[in-house]
Amino acid sequence: MHVRTDVARAYIGTSGWVYAGWREHLYADTPTKKWLQVASRAFDALEINGSFYTQIKPETYQRWYDETPEAFRFALKGHRFVTHYKRLGDCHDSIERLRKQCAPLKEKLAAVVWQLPSTYALNMPRLESFMDALRAWPTVRHSLELRHRSWFVPEVADLLRANNIAVCMSDAPDFPMWKEITADMVYVRLHGHTRKYASSYSEQSLRVWSADVKRWLDEGRDVHVYFDNDAEGHAVRNALRFQELVAGTPPREIPARGWDKPSPERKPHPSPWRSVPRARGGSPRRAARAATRSAPDASGSAHVSPSRRPSARPGSRAPSEHRSTARTGSRARRPSVR
Repeated sequence: MHVRTDVARAYIGTSGWVYAGWREHLYADTPTKKWLQVASRAFDALEINGSFYTQIKPETYQRWYDETPEAFRFALKGHRFVTHYKRLGDCHDSIERLRKQCAPLKEKLAAVVWQLPSTYALNMPRLESFMDALRAWPTVRHSLELRHRSWFVPEVADLLRANNIAVCMSDAPDFPMWKEITADMVYVRLHGHTRKYASSYSEQSLRVWSADVKRWLDEGRDVHVYFDNDAEGHAVRNALRFQELVAGTPPREIPARGWDKPSPERKPHPSPWRSVPRARGGSPRRAARAATRSAPDASGSAHVSPSRRPSARPGSRAPSEHRSTARTGSRARRPSVR
């Protein structure tokens, strides 16, 4: 029987938080460097996705700790070197390195999720080795995202349950989901049910998931739910609505909520899609450089980095290399596996 002596909590948020296209959904005219401060007050928790692609410096983790509220929590995605290259084998040193890097998050690090490749089939000896390696990191809970159906067997469930490792329930159109409870924590990643990373969840779907969350909370389990359908701001809207359904509270005030209200002090939100006129007697490239130096970008700065890219147009998703960097908590260059 599952028993918890403390009060279970639900942690609801998004996977990453640095997306240029989210200005109209969350950040409005807030400077980019303050986006974490906004996101950490709109959501109960955020999933750090960039740690899957790169090694984030301890100073960055410390800054994130300092910028977020006391009750706020982070989830961390384990580095792909452990899951995609080492395939869970001989990974003690890699896990210890990640543990030391993110140590500045202290009590705000609530969970670590490890995502396996969708092509990686059941390997019990490797899983047993991984369970042994995770024992060196007992201060946080761990979850395993299994994307190949061969793992969905009683032997795996029993081993995860014996080590209090949660199955990560992942909803996506191109790999299966295992709704198995194996720990005192439940971890859910919602990637988009019909279009991965791009489709919005319906009200009915959110209500079904919220009923599950309430049941798990009643059982005394902490629950993490992160929306990864970041295209077109769906993750923001879905996560905000999901918080309301689970907690029964009114919507939280966020900068973008009042963006459509008339205000004499509010300046028009600058479009990232600027047309660059061709200068007389000059090349288009020279005119583009001049316009880039003088025109403000979406954050209001008059000094635009040449490498900065506009957000994806409605109905599309920016290529991975054009989205936010891993150093700021979201995705860097996303490989085909995710």
